[in-house]
Amino acid sequence: MKFDKPAGPNPTDRMRILGKPFDRVDGAIKVAGQAPYSYEYHDIAPNAAYGVMVGAGIGKGRIATMDTRDAERAPGVLLVLTHRNAPKMFGQQKKQNTTSQESSEGSEEAKGAHAAPQLQGRDIKQHDEAVAFVVAETFEQATAAAHLVRIGYSAGKGRFSLTEGARNAKPNPEAEDAHVGDFDGAFAAAAVKVDVTYTTPNQSQAMMEPHATLAMWSGDQLTLHTSHQITHWSTEGVADTLGIPHDKVRCVCAYIGGGFGSKLEVYGDAVLSAVAAQKLGRPVKCALTRPQIFNHTTHRPPTIQRLQLAAGRDGRLLAMGHTTWTGDQEGARGELATEQSRLMYGGANRKLETYIATLDLPKGGSMRAPGEAAGLFALEGAMDELAEALDMDPVELRIVNDVQQDPTTQDKVRPFSDRKLVECMRQGAAKFGWDRRNRRPGQMRDGSLLIGHGMAGGIRNNMVKASGTRVTLQSGGRVLVETAMTDIGTGSYTINAQTAAEMLGVPLDRVSIKLGDSLFPKAAGSGGSWGGNSSTAGTYAACMALRTAIAARMGMPADAEFVDGQIRAGGRSIPLASAAANGPVVAEDTITYGDLEKTYAQASFAAHFCEVAVSAVTGEVRVRRMTSAFSAGRILNAKTARSQCLGGMTMGIGAALMEALQVDERFGYFANHDLAEYHVPVHADIPDLDVIFVDSLDTKSSPMKARGVGELGICGVGAAVSSAVANATGVRVRDFPITLDKLLPHLPKVA
Repeated sequence: MKFDKPAGPNPTDRMRILGKPFDRVDGAIKVAGQAPYSYEYHDIAPNAAYGVMVGAGIGKGRIATMDTRDAERAPGVLLVLTHRNAPKMFGQQKKQNTTSQESSEGSEEAKGAHAAPQLQGRDIKQHDEAVAFVVAETFEQATAAAHLVRIGYSAGKGRFSLTEGARNAKPNPEAEDAHVGDFDGAFAAAAVKVDVTYTTPNQSQAMMEPHATLAMWSGDQLTLHTSHQITHWSTEGVADTLGIPHDKVRCVCAYIGGGFGSKLEVYGDAVLSAVAAQKLGRPVKCALTRPQIFNHTTHRPPTIQRLQLAAGRDGRLLAMGHTTWTGDQEGARGELATEQSRLMYGGANRKLETYIATLDLPKGGSMRAPGEAAGLFALEGAMDELAEALDMDPVELRIVNDVQQDPTTQDKVRPFSDRKLVECMRQGAAKFGWDRRNRRPGQMRDGSLLIGHGMAGGIRNNMVKASGTRVTLQSGGRVLVETAMTDIGTGSYTINAQTAAEMLGVPLDRVSIKLGDSLFPKAAGSGGSWGGNSSTAGTYAACMALRTAIAARMGMPADAEFVDGQIRAGGRSIPLASAAANGPVVAEDTITYGDLEKTYAQASFAAHFCEVAVSAVTGEVRVRRMTSAFSAGRILNAKTARSQCLGGMTMGIGAALMEALQVDERFGYFANHDLAEYHVPVHADIPDLDVIFVDSLDTKSSPMKARGVGELGICGVGAAVSSAVANATGVRVRDFPITLDKLLPHLPKVA
């Protein structure tokens, strides 16, 4: 099915099952510990050997010496892989330059785009790059032997600081810069303006489940049970790395304990387990250690962002400048933090530019809302500062600058498919009680606590991906749904089951669903907030095909209604189960998309309102309450969507107040590489959070009339927190996170 024109009325509009707050259909087996994650397929591989990866101890240089003899003689050791005995692997070909946000989630246009060669020489380009892989009968034996691998290094001079690297940064070919009108002239002539610089640090996705793989060969067929967000990217990545056909690799990613973008790529656990399993002729499993997750895999790169905003006395933007410096390995993209400034607000004169410096830190990659999460810290912080300069309410400033079409297009009108940012702001402000805010900083106290209120807008580009599903009507009227779509804790099992139940008119408990197997129809996967909308659209397409097949089998018209377990048309009503009396009915289809995104700008929107308390004695910041309003088209499950927003809001609070990777510039690695020293929010840090969904349908997005919501929750949250801190204390921190050492010297003296 091709979606190339706006959706009209369709069976999803009944909303008998879709939209309702059903519990997760996979929830019971997860809380009972019965959902097998990648490292836990003990029954199918009882004789699995254990692999432990040895990572490089320097960030730049070469292996000078290597002695593996003690490791090879250690008890239980079966194999020690190094650059000396690893097979030839194949690397990533140069990607085609793409300018869409999709490229930031990993373009699949170039062959080998997801390849990840390991142990291919002496050169070291990042800390914890794999330099050896030790396999033994038990995990303990492999771990002990890994410590016996003796490696001497010849360290090179690495580039580990964005502050220094920005001096020689070059234009980023992965970014879509924009120059509209006369920015310099408009900025110089404006009555009110701000020119400020914000910085965001390296951050880690820090998901709960580690990267892990169980590899098994049967002849020339490789099966990987691996923790990856997109099954076909994993399949293609491992196959291209090993130089074997894609159809010789099967990836099973049935349950994934979080990813946040880190599991969009292939790493040493998958590739090295596959190589070792082939060499040994038995299954091999590997889970990366927590420090390896921080340094071997990807992270969110740092940014330096200059915001130049100019307005008339009425608050209308006359000029918007957003220049970003970011850093990453040679040829990588860094953090595209300027992207959201294209569509967020009006302003006839615009300058959006991104520069990238080469850094020898671990590779940058996607982290929840790549681009927007970091970019909105700066854009929304600067908007708050502009509101102060204008002595204008921050909500009204944003409403005045709302637009209903793409503000960067001059030659044609490109309206938004559905834009309810103003409604988000008005509803969020009313629920929060924004009208009671004291605009003057430092005026509200609760004992020794300074109280402040802040707000920010949020945007996340809406993207869709081709996605396929197979649906089977089984005996007794049960429905089976099979798709390679993954569930990283987002509710993919549930909303796809709801879609099938709605489309076929059966109760949700009559639907069985299987996900995360590359043998199933190729699906969108989980990334870029395209997963829920795209995968359910694929299930919609397959169900439409199944409805047609069932109607034909039963002699009913193609437009027959499927409801309450019946097929109804022209006064006739036939039990759905009777269609499968002589055998199951199977249909498979893939949703593909035309070019509606060229005709309509598509994005989801949010507005966040935050109250903080700052200790006047210690500088400690606590979020006391937060209300966020979201517009994301049709909400497919009110409970799982709310959970996604809560998770994003929590990550946004963490980014604002605590999350930062500390670089040891002697060795080029992240020193706080575990959950003890890389601080993420815990229950005690987060109050009750209030989520509002603004009703809307996006008929230009998909037949589901939905948009992405998984990453929207984090977009803008950090700026709302920082503006609340500024309102509480009168101190504007532009270097994130906002830690007490940045506040204490500037707080008012305690009597």
